[in-house]
Amino acid sequence: MPRVALVTGGNRGIGLGISRRLLADGYAVSILATREEPTEVLDELRSLAGDSSLVRYVRGSVADLDDHARYVDDAVGAWGRLDLLVNNAGVAPSTRADLLEADPESFDRVLGINLRGPYFLTQTFANRVIALRGDLDALPEPPDGPVATVVNVSSISATSVSTNRGEYCVSKAGVGMATQLFAVRLAPEGIVVYEVRPGVIATDMTSGVQQKYDDMFAGGMAPIARWGRPADVAGAVSTLAAGQTPYSTGEVFHVDGGMHIPRL
Repeated sequence: MPRVALVTGGNRGIGLGISRRLLADGYAVSILATREEPTEVLDELRSLAGDSSLVRYVRGSVADLDDHARYVDDAVGAWGRLDLLVNNAGVAPSTRADLLEADPESFDRVLGINLRGPYFLTQTFANRVIALRGDLDALPEPPDGPVATVVNVSSISATSVSTNRGEYCVSKAGVGMATQLFAVRLAPEGIVVYEVRPGVIATDMTSGVQQKYDDMFAGGMAPIARWGRPADVAGAVSTLAAGQTPYSTGEVFHVDGGMHIPRL
């Protein structure tokens, strides 16, 4: 049985890049997303997998806690195991508003999807991994690598301020702390937790501000002077999920062309 990955928002943008890469790595992949089943995307992924049974799609929202158990149960029912959770699904504010004009409805929506949802989905995933694994102390030998891995897809906005989308920045900063919290709590359970922090990635979310970022790249915003691609983020997720860093947890992996490096 292949390793099993759950990828929220894995049907488009960064998430689709992650789904493609994990299937190429030999995972079975289950996607949670709010849209009706995207036939063309799923056909592509199933063709890439070479076996249609290795791709599942659960319609639901990471913001709806009732969908979490249904999503995890579906994967366990299909494949009998859990190896990787990629908390990727996220949204930007519907309208960019100055901090002095921002409304609580947008704040609640963005944090519900970007922070509250992944926080409690990680809880559900971890508890199910522990139940499936049994007592780690009772195993005859400790496992060679992690029992399971959680990768949180955050953003450079966790530390870079945008005063016209404060709720987004707050949500991603919260993901950073959630990563550390779960890393500490889940280490005794054999589960490692990482954060992947993308910079400016070419997706639907950033298409409306293309000229702005084109100009910023031209002005030297990042040492690697190009837009990031979903495949760049997917490569980081693949690396962290490979089990080759079993003595590391809570780490941040930047995928931003070096934007995070302070420069004079």
